[in-house]
Amino acid sequence: MPKGYKDPTANQAIGNIIYAERQQKRRLEREIVADIMRLLRSRPDTFCWKEHGGMYGQAGIPDIICCIAGRFVAFEVKTATGKPSKLQEITIRKILDAGGTAHIVRSAAEAEAVLDSMKSRKEAAAHECT
Repeated sequence: MPKGYKDPTANQAIGNIIYAERQQKRRLEREIVADIMRLLRSRPDTFCWKEHGGMYGQAGIPDIICCIAGRFVAFEVKTATGKPSKLQEITIRKILDAGGTAHIVRSAAEAEAVLDSMKSRKEAAAHECT
């Protein structure tokens, strides 16, 4: 190969990664919520709904509420730069104190990682009982 040769496919791959990262930063919260809801609805052991805020709802409730294999799980969805409010942090703490699970997630991949970790803990607990 000639000196200074740059593989165009490598440059394209790097460009695609940079583009994807920029797009992820620009995604709206509702788009991330829709991705997570699709993921959750594809699971047979999951019942979930999108909690809609507003004047008739309770402030601070996480965006997505689930029952996953009999466990209460809540997801507060944020964009790449979003931060939970103090009220959201208090609500998440109350859920955890009550024995539920609550997570702040920024993508469907993060939500899937939470689900995988729950599955791993459940399998480990079942293994300890045998």
